[in-house]
Amino acid sequence: MKADQNDGWKRYLPLMIIGGVLLAAVVGATLLLRSADTQTGKQNTNNAQDLWARAAPGAEPAHAHGEANAPVSLEEFGDYQCPPCANIHPVLKRIEKDYAGRVRIVFRNFPLEGTHKNAFLAARAAEAAGLQGKFWEMHDMIYEHQQEWADLPQPRSTFAEYASRIGLDRARFEADMNRTEVGARVGADMKRGLSLGVKSTPTIFLNGRELPPDKSLVEDKLRAEIDAALAGKGR
Repeated sequence: MKADQNDGWKRYLPLMIIGGVLLAAVVGATLLLRSADTQTGKQNTNNAQDLWARAAPGAEPAHAHGEANAPVSLEEFGDYQCPPCANIHPVLKRIEKDYAGRVRIVFRNFPLEGTHKNAFLAARAAEAAGLQGKFWEMHDMIYEHQQEWADLPQPRSTFAEYASRIGLDRARFEADMNRTEVGARVGADMKRGLSLGVKSTPTIFLNGRELPPDKSLVEDKLRAEIDAALAGKGR
């Protein structure tokens, strides 16, 4: 019986060796893939950080809500004629309120003139209002009434009416819309966006990391990203 058992083991031994070699190869390949994924993730993070560090500064001072030293910063590149931008506008206002003191929100002009004929003029209107200290009031007015002016052949008079509604000196506002300084601020924001690889609006960066649309345009997912970032900073 012992001889028969030994013969049986001898018959199966080559198969066992081959199986062991294959198992070791599979485990080794899995570990290598995990290591490569980790290294790729680190490399992508480093590349994003390098890109952020080298980006053009944009208009200064930037238009922002929230504390400059808030643990989370959201920087939005928006187009006033862009419907998804108008949709995310009230979401960001709720986030500004709910995360007061913990989240800073920065708005950057990124009018897509090839798609939206009135976007650049709308950006100039917001910046002109900013010269009278009411950028955010005009910003909100333009987004909240987007359907009124988006398809107008020439919405300049509509923006002037908005200026009157929010208490601006209308004559000064209309003159300021033509100022070189106003166009330069819009251009500086666009240059920053291009240096960061922005191609569409709205594009939102969280602490220098670009959020994909499926996370930035859905309120629950955007809040989850903010919460995760705050947790990482012990807030």
